[in-house]
Amino acid sequence: MLPQHAVPCPRPGRSTDLHALVAAARRREAWAWDAIVARFTPTVRGVARRHRLGDADEDEVAQLTWIRLLGAIDRIEDPAALGGWLATTARRECLRVLAASRREVPVEEAPAVADVAAAAAEDVAAAEERRQALREAIAGLRDRQRELVGLLLCDPPLSYEEVGRRLGMPVGSIGPTRLRCISRLRRDDRLAAVRAA
Repeated sequence: MLPQHAVPCPRPGRSTDLHALVAAARRREAWAWDAIVARFTPTVRGVARRHRLGDADEDEVAQLTWIRLLGAIDRIEDPAALGGWLATTARRECLRVLAASRREVPVEEAPAVADVAAAAAEDVAAAEERRQALREAIAGLRDRQRELVGLLLCDPPLSYEEVGRRLGMPVGSIGPTRLRCISRLRRDDRLAAVRAA
């Protein structure tokens, strides 16, 4: 059985690229909305949890955030920034819910708590955006380069000898191939957009 907020596998033939998902969501295609909600629900709910909201308030923040996105989807200029937009919107909704419920937080401490929670939520959302952009950029590499990058990113790291053995390539060609991969990743539009944001 899947957890309550599990991310479903995408349907065959349907893109999981964020630009394609946002374009389809603008056309009001239900599958794209489902994919966006599944992909970013952990971000939205994570913001609410960091604000120490109860379950009902967390649900309200999530619902209000998705409603705001529905109204703003046509104005999202850079789909790669969607995760940050959702985190910021969720944070604002959390602050509205907290203000409406008059939580028992001393007035002197409220700004510090809100600032720390907001910064943490934005950091988490930005880190997930960077990871997703990197995964998509790596997926766009040629097969051999993708395999090499995958082995070089192993934890714990593999030696060049082990990488060469697994890929059947000379150790001396690993470094230059790695540099070509990095150069290609630096030119990737998705990573450039995340860096710019």
